[in-house]
Amino acid sequence: MDENRSMSGMRPLRSRATTDGLDRAPHRAFLRAMGLNDEAIARPFIGVVSTAGEITPCNLMLATQAAAAKAGVAKAGGTPREFTTISVSDGLSMNHQGMKFSLVSRELIADSIETVVRAHCYDGLVGFAGCDKTLPGVMMGMVRCNVPSVFVYGGSALPGRGRGRDLTILDSYEAVGAVLAGTMQLQELEAVERACLPSAGACGGQFTAKNFPSF
Repeated sequence: MDENRSMSGMRPLRSRATTDGLDRAPHRAFLRAMGLNDEAIARPFIGVVSTAGEITPCNLMLATQAAAAKAGVAKAGGTPREFTTISVSDGLSMNHQGMKFSLVSRELIADSIETVVRAHCYDGLVGFAGCDKTLPGVMMGMVRCNVPSVFVYGGSALPGRGRGRDLTILDSYEAVGAVLAGTMQLQELEAVERACLPSAGACGGQFTAKNFPSF
């Protein structure tokens, strides 16, 4: 098969712009510096992007999922290239100046993904995200890049248990209101706070900062 054609024989691989030809020797040297051999360089280059980071529980476990996707890409005959982008936690940025950056983060995510994929001429993309800003941000980036793409939701957090029932982060918001209204004791609020979000994962609701007043 002509190395300048895709595996289907229908269209040249985008990544050949960075790997083929005499004047691409320096490009290939950069790839070899990352441990890629001739076989890996000849395969389609597939970006694997996630919003993994220690910023929010929604995205905390995405690096592990991205690693599994890389293994799958390699097994299927591609060369995975992992990179990451930012996330902003609505839960931690609300009700202070940080709220101004929550909605904006979607554009930053999309911009950063488009920048990497277009600059490096990747042939496809697998994306992982876990909250109501990172999901649309990654998807927006995929649409802009217009390459074959797969989006994967990182998964929801487990509910907690307390007061004889399941608890979620929503119960903590309601409990704050109940304390302010004088219908709940502070000790009860503290118990809800400690029990309502026992694991990493998305919080199970669209508790976006745009729904809260700015200060």
